[in-house]
Amino acid sequence: MHPAKSVIFFTTASGAGYGLLFLLIGGSMLEILPTDFWVLFSGYFLSFLLIVAGLLSSTFHLGHPERAWRALTQWRSSWLSREGVMAIFTFAPTGLYALQALFFPEGQSGLMTLIGLIGLAACALTVYCTAMIYASLKPVHAWANGYVPVGYLLLSLTTGVILLNGLLAVSGFWSGLVAWLATLLLIFSFLWKLAYWRFLDGTKSISTPESATGLGEFGSVRLFEAPHTEANYLMKEMGFRIARKHSAKLRRIVIFAGFVLPFIVISLTFFMSGALAVIFASLAVLSAGVGIAAERWLFFAEARHTVGLYYGAGHA
Repeated sequence: MHPAKSVIFFTTASGAGYGLLFLLIGGSMLEILPTDFWVLFSGYFLSFLLIVAGLLSSTFHLGHPERAWRALTQWRSSWLSREGVMAIFTFAPTGLYALQALFFPEGQSGLMTLIGLIGLAACALTVYCTAMIYASLKPVHAWANGYVPVGYLLLSLTTGVILLNGLLAVSGFWSGLVAWLATLLLIFSFLWKLAYWRFLDGTKSISTPESATGLGEFGSVRLFEAPHTEANYLMKEMGFRIARKHSAKLRRIVIFAGFVLPFIVISLTFFMSGALAVIFASLAVLSAGVGIAAERWLFFAEARHTVGLYYGAGHA
């Protein structure tokens, strides 16, 4: 599949935003985060900024962005519509909880706890709906599997906790608990990514040129002549291919920049303080940003659509 920059930014930025928002609300409810106004304000502002920027960027991939609102009406059958509805709904409970945490921190009540729990569930469901936009596409073998929703949720939390760790370090409220959580989530995300790549490399779609054309009873099927003289929309968008050597190189970048380096530098902050700890926590944020963006690019580039079988692909 052709990796659209707007969709890559959308899934990366909004995922990190929802992960950070989830951790801010959850941490406040468990009273394990500082109650300093500017720390919380910076965290909530950053999370909502990432979410809004990601949602807006997703409309750039549409042929008519001004009609994006119409997608919200198809929530009964479309995961894209459900994602849009949930994204809008999530602003209500999370926004209310953020306002209460910022301006009335001493007024925590049963009602606000309930609103916070609804906000946590809404964040998780929105990310899940985003994942299911792709996991529900059965013609794409790389997406229609259980690894995808798990990975979206894991990477959302992982990028969110790396941002939170960096924010606390910069603000002078570094938390060992948050750093430990970041290292654990990096390990789980790394193991998930390896398992996903193993699945991708070791399996193929059940669709073949024979089953796609219905000519399997006559023997093997191969493309005799291209149906047209130049690439069409399907070939450009759904027949995008990446060379194996480039894929291997990008996978190494994902492993090192997205998981290994952030794990190392965050682990080192346990033995540091002051400016050095801030630098290392910030380095983890920058490295993870590069690594997860590369991971997201590969997520699209390595996916093969079944329609490619009609244009000479050996498998989907």
